[in-house]
Amino acid sequence: MYQLLKERRKQHAGTMSGGEQQMLSIAQAIMSRPDLLILDEPTMGLSPKITEIVLDTLREIRSRKTPILLVEQKTVEAIQMATRVYAIRVGEIVSVLAGKSVTEESLKDIYLS
Repeated sequence: MYQLLKERRKQHAGTMSGGEQQMLSIAQAIMSRPDLLILDEPTMGLSPKITEIVLDTLREIRSRKTPILLVEQKTVEAIQMATRVYAIRVGEIVSVLAGKSVTEESLKDIYLS
């Protein structure tokens, strides 16, 4: 992610692609060394390649012991890097799971039961 942003350093943020803007937003957030990084749907609308870059970046941030609160609907990989997963239905927590134990099937069971 950082290499791609380095290549764009003279480019105005408004002219970047959606994925590049998302990466820039994450980079700006981590520059302040937050006690907690809160992200809402960071992969929404991104290509699979950019999604993987964003997820790799989140793994790197997590490895530095920065806690991340991630709201994500579609990516099992993002969920699996979590310590805890809260499944919410109509504003109510319906299940709390260990992130590494979550599979697509377990999510289907929770949301379709």
